[in-house]
This record gives sequence, C-alpha cells and structure tokens, in this order.
Amino acid sequence: MHKRVLFAAAAVAAIFSGPTLADEMTDPGKTTFMQYCAACHGEYGMGQGAVADVLTTEVPDLTTLAARNDGVFPMLQVIHVIDGRTGVRAHGGPMPIFGALFSDDQDFGPYGGPVYTRGKILSLAYYLESIQK
Repeated sequence: MHKRVLFAAAAVAAIFSGPTLADEMTDPGKTTFMQYCAACHGEYGMGQGAVADVLTTEVPDLTTLAARNDGVFPMLQVIHVIDGRTGVRAHGGPMPIFGALFSDDQDFGPYGGPVYTRGKILSLAYYLESIQK
C-alpha cells in the first residue's frame, strides 16, 4: 500500500510541476512554415518576410485567409496551393519552388512518400488555420 501512495504522489507532482509533454512538443506545421515559407511570408505569416522587399509580387498576409473568405478558412484551397494543384505565379508555377518537400516522389518505402508528403502538407495547412486573425 505504501508504494501505491508514493507512486500516486509522484504522479501528481509530475503533473503539476512544470510544462506538459504537449507544451514541450513543437508544432510540425509551424516548423515547416518557418523553414520554407517565412522568408517571404514572414515569421508571423503577415507577408513581411526578409526577402519580401525584393520580390516583384506583393506577398499576401496569410493570417487573413479566413477573413477574405467570409470567415471560413479555405482548407482545401490552401492545400491545393501548397501541393501545387493551384499554381501561384509568384512561386514560379507549382508551389513550392524550393524542392521536393511536397512531392510524393520521395523514397520512404512503400507508400511512405505520399504519407509523409500529405502529413507535411496537412500540418502546414492546420498551422495556417491556427494563425488566422
């Protein structure tokens, strides 16, 4: 009985003694955004990235996607822009122009490429949904 009380006390102490595991985890969508999108769209997605000034096309504020769509985040449209089904002129055609990150051609074993790629795209789209004003 004594061991159960100690275990319970330790569990309660662990729960209330600092950040939870969820707090310590990083958002994979945010990580992807920071690596591949923030240079143009800015750290906060408002279109003021480090290279935005040298571009000939205005970089859109990604935090207003829902506001520009009657308050509804256009999830499918966003996914189609990310995966290249809807070309974006500023991205040089199918997005993104920075490599094969969103290509199903990556070799992660049987079915691995498409699963990995779609996970990255969905994580990024959910992150963009989370930063809407």
